[in-house]
Amino acid sequence: MTLRLQINGTERAVEADPSTPLLYVLRNDLALHGAKYGCGLGQCGACTVQVDGRAVFSCVTPAGALEGRAIRTVEGLGTAERPGVLQRAFAEEQAAQCGYCIAGMIMRAQALLDRNPSPSDDEIRAHMQPNLCRCGTHMRILRAVRRAAEMMRAGGKAKR
Repeated sequence: MTLRLQINGTERAVEADPSTPLLYVLRNDLALHGAKYGCGLGQCGACTVQVDGRAVFSCVTPAGALEGRAIRTVEGLGTAERPGVLQRAFAEEQAAQCGYCIAGMIMRAQALLDRNPSPSDDEIRAHMQPNLCRCGTHMRILRAVRRAAEMMRAGGKAKR
């Protein structure tokens, strides 16, 4: 069946069974490899993307349920040459160790900052809780989200 998905602002037609997890469509059919396969059960967050501004686990979200909805992946935030604010903040705070969880962390953080440009540390912690980092860079991730919020409020530039 042909699915028409709005991904990073562009409509993409994909031949896939509607029950196929979005993660597989992104990685296998559209060559968008930012979202990672972690657990396949919606328990780790490595596959996190945004749907209509909400952070969702793409490994357990059927692609067929997303027609007409706005899907955003980490590739939609910036590039290596022109990284987005959160991507820059994560790099500046050295929030990645192995890097496997980072795209999902960034997408979850983006959903928070889109909704709340000035979150408290408690709000950041609560919002980021569903995503796991096995390397233990949680404090650097927290600093990166704080830095990104500051940068966004300052028009994309850090005040440090």
